[in-house]
Amino acid sequence: MPRLGWIRNIARILETREDEEPVSSQFEAEPSSTWWSRPCGVGEVLRVAMPLVLSSLSWTVLTFIDRMFLMWWSEESLAASFPAALLWWTVLCCPLGICSYASTFVSQYYGAGEHRKIGPIVWQSVWLGLIATPLTMLPMLFSESIFAAGGHEAAVRAEETIYFRILGWGSAPMLVSYALSSFFSGQGKTWVVMLVDGWSVLLNIVLDYVWIFGHAGFPAAGIAGGGWATVVAVAAKVPIYLILLARSPNRSTCASWRLGFRWRLFKRLLIFGGPAGLQMLLDIAGFTAFVFLVGRLGGMELTATNLAFNVSSLAFMPVYGLGLAASILVGQQLGRDSPDLAARGTWTTVWLAMSYMTLVSTLYVVVPDLFLFGFFAHEAGQRNGEVRAIAVVLLRYVAAYNLFDALNMVFVGAIKGAGDTRFIFGVSLIMAVLLAAGTWIAVSVFGAGLHGCWTLVTVWIWLLGVIYCVRFLRGRWRGMRVIEREAPLQSAG
Repeated sequence: MPRLGWIRNIARILETREDEEPVSSQFEAEPSSTWWSRPCGVGEVLRVAMPLVLSSLSWTVLTFIDRMFLMWWSEESLAASFPAALLWWTVLCCPLGICSYASTFVSQYYGAGEHRKIGPIVWQSVWLGLIATPLTMLPMLFSESIFAAGGHEAAVRAEETIYFRILGWGSAPMLVSYALSSFFSGQGKTWVVMLVDGWSVLLNIVLDYVWIFGHAGFPAAGIAGGGWATVVAVAAKVPIYLILLARSPNRSTCASWRLGFRWRLFKRLLIFGGPAGLQMLLDIAGFTAFVFLVGRLGGMELTATNLAFNVSSLAFMPVYGLGLAASILVGQQLGRDSPDLAARGTWTTVWLAMSYMTLVSTLYVVVPDLFLFGFFAHEAGQRNGEVRAIAVVLLRYVAAYNLFDALNMVFVGAIKGAGDTRFIFGVSLIMAVLLAAGTWIAVSVFGAGLHGCWTLVTVWIWLLGVIYCVRFLRGRWRGMRVIEREAPLQSAG
């Protein structure tokens, strides 16, 4: 009965008890059967994941502080920053998803012991990012019309346009830095990515402060200063990665300086990474449409929504790092033809993600001001008090969907690490349309308010978590690979 295959996959994991001799040959080399020290146990998952989690947290802290500074500057700047940044990510995320998917190739090459193929695939992702850059900058020419169509207040629209146009100049360094970082993340050297990202974040925070408020000889540029601070900080990562790739050990072992364009390898990256990039585009586009439509309800509702999503990144981004770790571990173990170890690593990551989400969600409900007080510390007032009250309620919606969001991110990372990107793209296409169309109908046809919109996005995330959990349990990903093999393998479909 093929429909029960996912049940057998659960049984296979549960039946490997610690007090029994493992049934599969891939477990014979385990030095210990403890939950911490065994292959793909908690210890190995944390070794790969913690630098990615800390890296994600560093960008979360950056976003948090950036939005806090903008709130101190003006409420319009805060309200404008989130839609403008989302639109930039919407434009950027398709090529960004393809560039970053090079890490899956790197992880599978690394697991298969084909180290000399790592450098060339990384450089194909760099060339793709450079080729795509002019396309990502085209919307800068039409930004005023785009934000006018959003129906936001005039003061907010003006700030949105400024911020979006400045962020556009950071497209090339953003794409190239993600491509270059895959050389290290795919090999499990995630601490390198953590250190580079940490340096960039510290630089960004300092530049934010001096460029937004006008210190140390910088002009008081407001939201424009925040945008330029981000561009400079992102660009600072590129030379660091280039210096690291040029080191002799990386050149000799992984051919890190083989810069040539290789059409066959480039095409393979497009075939598998293309759906991953389109998935990111659809997810962000659906979310962007949601935020723009919420903005039609009023400036206060938009500001509170921005605050809630900004605070929710404290839960989202670390688990996103865990999802990246699941993708790396699955890719490496499938490169070694060890799907059972890949499954174990995924379930270990799920356990860690759910534990973290439970803690953060509880804090959102019990002590929401722990996360919100910084936004209102600079200036009090009746309007700020009303925005805070709305944001407190919205954080309860975030707490309601966080556990399902954890399932979504980890299982997407796992099956993406195998190459199951076409399924992910198909789900994203359907779900993005449902979110955008559902929010438009709720706001424009039925006159739903803020709570109706947030109920919709909560149910949407619940569905995503369930869909990807079932896909992983069915186990089709076990036979998938993105790297070249002599023997035919199941295609990613």
